[in-house]
Amino acid sequence: MSVRRSAAALAAASAVFCVTAAPAATAAPTPSPSAALPAGLYGTKDPTYDGVWRQSLALLAQDVAKTVPAEQAVGWLTGQQCENGGFASYRADASKPCDAKTMLDTNATAAAVQALRALGGHGEAVNKGLEWLKSVQNEDGGWSYNPGMPSDANSTSVVIGAFAAAKARPGEVKSKSGKSPFDALVTFAVPCADKAGGGAFAYQPDEAGKLLANGDATAAAVLAGLGRGLVVSGPEPDGGPAACTSPAKATPEQSARNGAAYLATALAKTGHLDSPPMPGAADPAPLPDFGNTADAVLALSAAGHGDKADRAVQWLEKNSAAWAKDGGPAAYAQLILAAHAHGDDPRDFGGADLVRQLNATGPAPASTTEPPAPRTKSDAGEEHKGGDSAGIWWIVGAGLAAGAGIGILISGRRKSKQQ
Repeated sequence: MSVRRSAAALAAASAVFCVTAAPAATAAPTPSPSAALPAGLYGTKDPTYDGVWRQSLALLAQDVAKTVPAEQAVGWLTGQQCENGGFASYRADASKPCDAKTMLDTNATAAAVQALRALGGHGEAVNKGLEWLKSVQNEDGGWSYNPGMPSDANSTSVVIGAFAAAKARPGEVKSKSGKSPFDALVTFAVPCADKAGGGAFAYQPDEAGKLLANGDATAAAVLAGLGRGLVVSGPEPDGGPAACTSPAKATPEQSARNGAAYLATALAKTGHLDSPPMPGAADPAPLPDFGNTADAVLALSAAGHGDKADRAVQWLEKNSAAWAKDGGPAAYAQLILAAHAHGDDPRDFGGADLVRQLNATGPAPASTTEPPAPRTKSDAGEEHKGGDSAGIWWIVGAGLAAGAGIGILISGRRKSKQQ
């Protein structure tokens, strides 16, 4: 999630689909880039299709980077929740109650649930979000982007991640027909025997019912099949080969590991995943997909195959700066979450401080762990002046005390998450 795909592009595509397939009363709002954006929102681009998604990812990324977000930023997200617990992709006027015309979004809701759960202290909002997600579960056990449509692998995956992150046992979330989310998830798995994409996951079956490999859906489904949310920390090496296997009855975990094998093979070729060309594009050649590559790193790390993502991380470190700058908070967050999962320092990602770049896209955080400032020649000279040594050590002591205070704050926050 938005896990994952380019949220804005996917949401836009989903909205177009819903406009043509749904009644006029539920048509998607028209983007209004010129409208003033709320002060607590991260990013400056039109948030119509990804406001809640990018805010949620930004807050999750800040949390793993030991950054306490501004109250204004958290307040903006909680203010987007409808009374029934669901979230739309974006509500320009959150003071106006949600109604039948409000297009609620399972992906935005699932991402918001994960962010609020990670921050702690938002138990009621988290529970209401999960209750709404349960209420719009499809009969096959899965979810669609907007309720009422056929299930897809991406939406089903990010919702599984929300229940998992909230310690709510996603396998026990059953539809009215008794199907679990995992029952739906495995139906999107491409059989190992398929030479074109064995082990991968499809977004949905095509018009002929065929499952076509989709890197985005695969990365999301690997996390879901392993019972993981958007944050992956400290995975242990799997120890086994990344290979697609076909047992008599594939479990969700085995399907996820087959997906990881597919991603490992795909990344081995160039170090990145590709996006299919846009319809009508002059150049039909595939283009590198930065977001999906970052999500593949996250998925492989969760599966214990972080070594298979080494080349992708190196490629991202070298090539992702322009993409992240253009993509804004969601892009920076994807890179931070991938770096964190892979065991890399997001403050020194190919020489870039991703955390500082993310923080700059929204309200200043309440506190953050900043890297030490670069030393200058004048600083070095001052250290050798005997009369100033006491002052220097006073500053060091103050810094240690401040660091201890921040540590206590973070420790308290993390304890609250576990309650």
